[in-house]
Amino acid sequence: MKMFAIPALASALALAACGDAVDNSETAETAQVTSADATEAATDVGTIVDVAAGNEDFSTLVTAVTAADLAETLSGEGPFTVFAPTNAAFAKLPEGTLEELTKPESKATLVGILTYHVVAGETSAEALGEAIAAGEGTAELTTVNGSKLTASVDGEAVILTDAAGNTSTITATDIEASNGVVHVIDTVVMPG
Repeated sequence: MKMFAIPALASALALAACGDAVDNSETAETAQVTSADATEAATDVGTIVDVAAGNEDFSTLVTAVTAADLAETLSGEGPFTVFAPTNAAFAKLPEGTLEELTKPESKATLVGILTYHVVAGETSAEALGEAIAAGEGTAELTTVNGSKLTASVDGEAVILTDAAGNTSTITATDIEASNGVVHVIDTVVMPG
């Protein structure tokens, strides 16, 4: 897992912008090979659901995804960007909330919350950092649920702010899957 580092990203972008013109034919060929290797490696790791199921820190998320009948969707072609709450993030919810949400009669609410953690397309940490910089400090993300999340930077941390104004910190980034990417968050975000 890579930790999100805006200063390193900014430095890398600045250095790239200052570089001299070079023959990029060999670089492009290397990039194609690297891209193919990355696609093959991501295929080897499985879908977003497979990645989550293979990490005990996401067992609560997997339980919630299963209760919401979203496993098939999140195992689909995608690509998706998932802001995945850890077990500790779910533990921050008020007592009894998760139990209530995983009841059959609460399925629609649970689907709404879980799809609020998913963005269509693959957004790497670098792309998110660039979007925040281009937005002069914030980037608005439209989730699969239709509601917005706002990403911003606080020191070296990337923060997500939900519709209710609550915040979550991205603690790890760019966990690759065959159908997208996962970024780990420390708090469950709510659509409103």
